[in-house]
Amino acid sequence: MSTGDIMAGHLAGAAGVFMNSYRFCLAALAITCSLAAAPLTASSEAPQDAADDGRDAALPSGVEPAASTPDEPSGLASTTLDTPPLAAPSTMLPLEDLRAFVEVMDRIRSAYVEDVDDRTLFENAIRGMLESLDPHSAYLAETDYDNLQEATTGSFGGVGLEVSIVDGVVRVVTPLDDTPAERAGVLAGDVIVAIDGVPVELDSLMPTVDAMRGEPGTGVALSVRREDLEEPIDFELVRAIIEVASVEEAMLEPGFGYIRIAQFQDRTGRDVEKALRRLQAQHDSRLDGLVLDLRNNPGGVLQASVHVADTFLSSGRIVYTEGRLAGAETAYNATEHDLADGAPIVVLVNEGSASAAEIVAGALQDHRRAVIMGTPSFGKGSVQTVLPLSQDRAIKLTTALYFTPSGRSIQAQGIVPDITVERARINAAPGRTRYREADLPGHLDTPDLAGAGKEDADEEAPTALQSDDYQVAEALNLLKGLRLLSLRTND
Repeated sequence: MSTGDIMAGHLAGAAGVFMNSYRFCLAALAITCSLAAAPLTASSEAPQDAADDGRDAALPSGVEPAASTPDEPSGLASTTLDTPPLAAPSTMLPLEDLRAFVEVMDRIRSAYVEDVDDRTLFENAIRGMLESLDPHSAYLAETDYDNLQEATTGSFGGVGLEVSIVDGVVRVVTPLDDTPAERAGVLAGDVIVAIDGVPVELDSLMPTVDAMRGEPGTGVALSVRREDLEEPIDFELVRAIIEVASVEEAMLEPGFGYIRIAQFQDRTGRDVEKALRRLQAQHDSRLDGLVLDLRNNPGGVLQASVHVADTFLSSGRIVYTEGRLAGAETAYNATEHDLADGAPIVVLVNEGSASAAEIVAGALQDHRRAVIMGTPSFGKGSVQTVLPLSQDRAIKLTTALYFTPSGRSIQAQGIVPDITVERARINAAPGRTRYREADLPGHLDTPDLAGAGKEDADEEAPTALQSDDYQVAEALNLLKGLRLLSLRTND
């Protein structure tokens, strides 16, 4: 047999497979189109959006039955494509692009080094279609769906890192508080290059998340690249049950409270209210100032962020969203009572503050209810909606952008602090003997204030939080200054 005969045989075989694949894909897409058209008869609102939404949701379920009988619905495919369910030309499926898709699929099925089943190919195509839209849209298989629910409820097994694909690399958005990664020293902004010696995938985030998660007590090795270091840093971590404490509070000094929000979960709004009341109870039911710490907060549930902002506002808009779907345009407004009773607030943000954290910071900044301090935030100004496809599959789709009360978009810009304070550690200078007038032999006492100098010198020692955290210390100093200025103004 000649080389030409062999090539002709390959081409003939490929042509046959191509036609079967073509019929198969057209049948699947036809079923999808027919299912997508159904909602249009029930609603006259936003027909284009309803059609798009229905087509996306029907695609996986439309593919599956067609795959089992690829040759049967070919007539249906022809009828459906010749008579589109939607009259508008913009809704017609691009036939040339479909041919290219079918050809690529055929080449994979016939020439790829390993056999790949049709369902895997279609799921990968769906996954790629969504992940190419933006860094936050994704296809959620059963385990992915479970992981998303774990994130909103606050319990999962892993190392405690929030990651995202940024500029083509897997970057740490934030290490969650009191987790193996945070205790080991992984920082926001670190780039994960390998897990257990295997380079991370850069075209999809979920394999990286799956590799870091696992049974508590098992080990995992992370290699990260840090901006100011030439060589990668290796971390040997032990997975643990990550119970994300959504809210914690402390009294920095009498009258000056501190509330830290690690992540916005379903219960975060209620937890902030409880923490605020506990702090107020320690100081005659009213605070002189509050530090609200949103640093390294990756966001979470939108409604929780609205609840938190509403805790400190008495009127006005908190946030509004805009999108193509009618239901995506929503505005959230504050209720009447400010539970902090007008106490001055400093909100701390940094590059790890994202999404819901930025909603809170933006609302309080626009209403001039708080001073924003720290470094510019992450800049995630989009809203994702989980759209179920079946009992164990869904898509997470970016459906809207959100805006602060003044109309600012945070997307890719972030919240710019009113006062920039970089992360730093301040070490006290070595102790030395200090001499004042009152220490000199034979000094004259002021009759009205005898002994007052000694008492004033006995300053209260700073808390560990103030000593270890320069940004918190600066926030407290600002609050104390505002309090002092208020007292002098009112005298």
